[in-house]
Amino acid sequence: MEMSLNHTLPTTFYLIGFSNLHYGRIPLFLCFLIIYLLTLVGNLLIIFVSWLDVHLHKPMYYFLMNLSIIEVLYTTAVTPKLLQMLLGNSHHISLAACFTQMYFFCACGGTEGVLLALMAYDRYLAICRPLNYSKLMHSRVCQSLTITTWCIGFSASLLPTVSISSLPFCSALAIDHFFCDLFPVLRLSCMDTRLIEICIFVMTCIMAFGPFSWTLISYLFIIVAIMRMSSATSREKAFSTCASHLSVVSIYYVTAIIMYMGNGSQSLSKVLSIFYSMVTPLCNPFIYSLRNKDVRKALADIWHGPKS
Repeated sequence: MEMSLNHTLPTTFYLIGFSNLHYGRIPLFLCFLIIYLLTLVGNLLIIFVSWLDVHLHKPMYYFLMNLSIIEVLYTTAVTPKLLQMLLGNSHHISLAACFTQMYFFCACGGTEGVLLALMAYDRYLAICRPLNYSKLMHSRVCQSLTITTWCIGFSASLLPTVSISSLPFCSALAIDHFFCDLFPVLRLSCMDTRLIEICIFVMTCIMAFGPFSWTLISYLFIIVAIMRMSSATSREKAFSTCASHLSVVSIYYVTAIIMYMGNGSQSLSKVLSIFYSMVTPLCNPFIYSLRNKDVRKALADIWHGPKS
C-alpha cells in the first residue's frame, strides 16, 4: 500500500532545542560543556578507582562502578548533540542517530533505576543480614545480578524504540526538544498512536514502579533494623553506609516524577530534561566521593601515593 501524500519518509529530523534563544548561546554552551566534562571526569574517576583499588573490590563499589558507567553513557547520549546545536546551529539529526539516541537514553534510564534498586538490596543484606552477607553477595552473584540489570534496561527499551521508528511521519518533522525523547517524536506521527502510548505508559510504570517499590521496601527494612540497634554509634554507622545511595535515589526519582508526571510547559520540560540528563549524572560521583571515606581515601592514595 502506497503512503498518502501527506505522509513522508524523512531522512532527518529537526531538533528545535533552544533555537529561540537569540542571545546567550555561547555562555550556555560553556556552562553545559563544563558540566559535561566534570561529569565525565567524576564518573571516570569512580570507575578508575573502583577498578584499581583492592580495598574497593566489594559489592557496593562494584555496583557504584556500574552506576558511573551508566551515567557516562547516559549524558553522552544527549550532551554532545546539544553542544553542537548551541555552537554551530546544526539542528538536523538523521533518523538512525535520532532513534539510537532515543534507545540509549531510555535504556540507560531504565538500567539506572534497576541498578539503584539492586544497590538498595545490597544495603539491606549488609545491615539486616550481616552474618550471611558474604555468602549471599559474593562476586559471582554480583556479576550475575549486574548483567541481569543491564539486560533488563536495554531489552525493555527495544519495544518502544522499534515501535516508534516504524511509524509514518507527517511533513512537519521538527521535534520540540533538544534530543529525541519518546513522546516529542511520537507526536510527529500521522497515524493514531494511542495504542503505542498505552504500551509505553505500561512499560514505563513497570520499569519505574517495580524498582521503586523494591527500593522502598528495602529501606523500610533497613530503617526498622537501624532503629532496633541499641548503640547510637552503630545506628550512625549503619545510616552513613546508606546516606550516599539514598541521596542518589532521591534525586533520581524526584526529578523523574516531576519530569514525566508534571503538566508544565515545553520550556519547563526542557529545563527538567537538562537537570535529569546532565545535572544528575554530575551529582552522583561527587555525592559518593565526598560522603564515602573509602572512596576519598582511595582518591587520596592515587593522588598522593599510599601512606606507608
